[in-house]
Amino acid sequence: MIRLRQLQKNSFQFRIRLEVESVGRLVNKIKRFKFCPDQNDYVYEGGPAVAVSCFSRFSQWMWASRKHDVDTIMLKIISTLFLFILLPFQNTVTNTESAVTWPDPIYDILHAIDSRRAATIDSFFSERFNRHAFNGTVLFAENGRIIYEHAFGLANFKQKDSLKINSGFQLASVSKPLTAFAVMMLAEKGKLSYDDDVRKFFPNFPYADITIRLLLIHRSGLPNYMYFADKYWPDRSVPITNSDVVELMEKYHPAPNYRPNTRYNYSNTNYALLASIVEKVSGMDFRDFMKKYIFKPLAMNHTFIYRKTQTTNVPQEVVGYTRRRRVAEDSYLNGVVGDKGVYSTVEDLLNFDQALYNGTLVSRKSLEQAFQPAHKDLHLDDNYGFGWRVSIRKDGEKVVYHAGWWKGFKTYFIRLLDEHRTIIVLSNQSRPYHFRIDRLNELF
Repeated sequence: MIRLRQLQKNSFQFRIRLEVESVGRLVNKIKRFKFCPDQNDYVYEGGPAVAVSCFSRFSQWMWASRKHDVDTIMLKIISTLFLFILLPFQNTVTNTESAVTWPDPIYDILHAIDSRRAATIDSFFSERFNRHAFNGTVLFAENGRIIYEHAFGLANFKQKDSLKINSGFQLASVSKPLTAFAVMMLAEKGKLSYDDDVRKFFPNFPYADITIRLLLIHRSGLPNYMYFADKYWPDRSVPITNSDVVELMEKYHPAPNYRPNTRYNYSNTNYALLASIVEKVSGMDFRDFMKKYIFKPLAMNHTFIYRKTQTTNVPQEVVGYTRRRRVAEDSYLNGVVGDKGVYSTVEDLLNFDQALYNGTLVSRKSLEQAFQPAHKDLHLDDNYGFGWRVSIRKDGEKVVYHAGWWKGFKTYFIRLLDEHRTIIVLSNQSRPYHFRIDRLNELF
């Protein structure tokens, strides 16, 4: 027999837990496994709660999975069996006999399922790596447990340095969920409101009726600073900063694309302004704020923000490449952060992912708002929330994700909320090859 504590040490953790909880939603109440310090093990504190409708609704749940494959159905059957096996255990967490043990055959079945999934993922990325269509790091996790992770290729083609799992990549627009998270932290502390006008922080801002909420959901109508900076910034050998962007807008009044709250219009200006607002409200440099209040508390030890100045150079551990392995330029636009600029690793992003599930630093209630489709004029399967793209599929499954593409880096951060699955792909080649979000989801 394998105890839960032993399974956790073997990186098994709660493979079956989510499916048990899915069945649990069909009953009145079922308590979860709890850690008992006296026994140094996980035990089950029960409470019978079988609803009459459980069996009638069971078949609906059984076939509600996105993938009706044998592995998924087998897992659901095993989960259901264990639910009803465990219900009779009514002892409180007081004695050793109440500890739940798991038969070796069950562990073997679940381990085999995970091994098959890992093999499928590895085959997918290995094939692309072998034909020079991918170079980067990959992580797939379920309920916080890593199913598969691997580093493919080189961090520096000239020096032949190999990539490692803890290699840091420019996240490009995958930085936006982190910026939105910082704004939400300040909102929960009462330091700002989503309905605050930008003019509250920048009195000379030339555009009226633009709120923090409209910046978060890309509904401000503001033009992309990357375009008007090319027109108005005099010397591209000098990096432009967030405050410079605000000053250019105040001085030249670049024409907006749309009136505020007219329609969805993705613009990097929105998240550059949000980073500036974080600085105004906190009185700290955006890099320092993120490090102190997000990166360190979440143990994102390899994560930092790169802001180009005249005295700093782009990090060289992982070099970004464009077509034919040409080194990407360290653009003068790299002085602007919030819309991009975060360097991180697949495992650090998994730490952030788990904080979102656990309500760490920002409450689950606030996060639910972030993951809601904010645009009535967009389809539910292609929408946007607070820093996340939102897709609600026909079967009701909700996926939140973001992709990024900037100066030699291409990134993907995908979260299947209902199944607690996470996909993170970081690449230092921004060649025209790309991954469809649906295709990556199917690998699970």
